[in-house]
Amino acid sequence: MTVYEIAAELPPIDVLRDRCRALAVLECVVDGGEPYYAYARDWGADEAASMDNGSGDEWTVVFTADGAFIRVFDHESVMSPYRDSDHELWPGLLDGLPAVFRPQLEEPAFGDEEGQFVATAVLWRLTGDDRWHAGEGIAFPAPRGPYDDTDPDGSGLLGILLDDIAERYVAFAGDYYDVELDPTAVERIVAQRPLTDPVVRALNPAVTVAGLREAVTAIGYPVAAS
Repeated sequence: MTVYEIAAELPPIDVLRDRCRALAVLECVVDGGEPYYAYARDWGADEAASMDNGSGDEWTVVFTADGAFIRVFDHESVMSPYRDSDHELWPGLLDGLPAVFRPQLEEPAFGDEEGQFVATAVLWRLTGDDRWHAGEGIAFPAPRGPYDDTDPDGSGLLGILLDDIAERYVAFAGDYYDVELDPTAVERIVAQRPLTDPVVRALNPAVTVAGLREAVTAIGYPVAAS
């Protein structure tokens, strides 16, 4: 999978925002520790969803008044700026990026020690656009061997945000947290249904809506009235 394939499958901005919030809420319910998926409503003047696996792979979706900007970094990608001493981005990665998203390239969280923007995949969509975009004419590196089926640019890290998000999260939680989740409860959260104690207990008997209310409300997810 490449950034072009992901761009063709990602949902509209408002749907993507809801899915990102749902992932953050699921993390609050299932684990409660340092979240793998998070959502911040106070990313400066914007909002942002993020993934960080703690091993050097990460993505961020920044939701702005102009649309949405996505930055992906896969530390093992052959397209990583760290492939050489100059730390230059892979050719074409930012070709066609609208000026309104250029400030994201100066975001400290997206840079190296020298403040240089670091990414292996970049996508964007302006409000009113009918699709997602990526750099024009990116020439992806050839597979590293006959059995290499890895994503060359790390864009597959965004796969959790596609239409089968509930199924993907159940599989993720089983692998990462070693828990077997109720798919119906996960689907209710993905569908943005107000959070209730029965749904929470179906996913984690040790937590309650009352205990999660502050964190969930901060994410911007609906909570059922007490």
